[in-house]
Amino acid sequence: MPITDLVAPEAILPALKVISKKQALQELAARAAALTGQNERNVFEVLLQREKLGTTAVGYGVAIPHGKLPKLEKLFGLFARLERPIDFEAMDGQPVDLVFLLLAPEGAGADHLKALARIARLLRDQDVAKKLRASRDAQAIYSVLALPPASAA
Repeated sequence: MPITDLVAPEAILPALKVISKKQALQELAARAAALTGQNERNVFEVLLQREKLGTTAVGYGVAIPHGKLPKLEKLFGLFARLERPIDFEAMDGQPVDLVFLLLAPEGAGADHLKALARIARLLRDQDVAKKLRASRDAQAIYSVLALPPASAA
């Protein structure tokens, strides 16, 4: 399953202005709720609860906040390039500027984990991350995300 099966062009925020991890999660929850028809507060709470278990920052300036929602019908992704990097409590200490939100139906099981692994592999690729950071609009970002794994690098 390509990343573009998870994230639609309208689910890309090319220059999100936030100053904290909490604000980033709030903004992402609001956008995800608007696009999925889910309750914004529920989305935010699910993301917050997951962060309490441990940061979803995976290093290299990348975070993959995620959670499961009972009323969601299919996997949903939202990508944001932050205007300025923020502290996301990453293990490597690097501030985060690339955020991929993943929401899954409660019963998603292995599909949720496979999607997380695929997103992490793609965003930890330094060439892909460099292209995403250089992209200034949603279409350019979507084009990078749409590249097949071998040519994305």
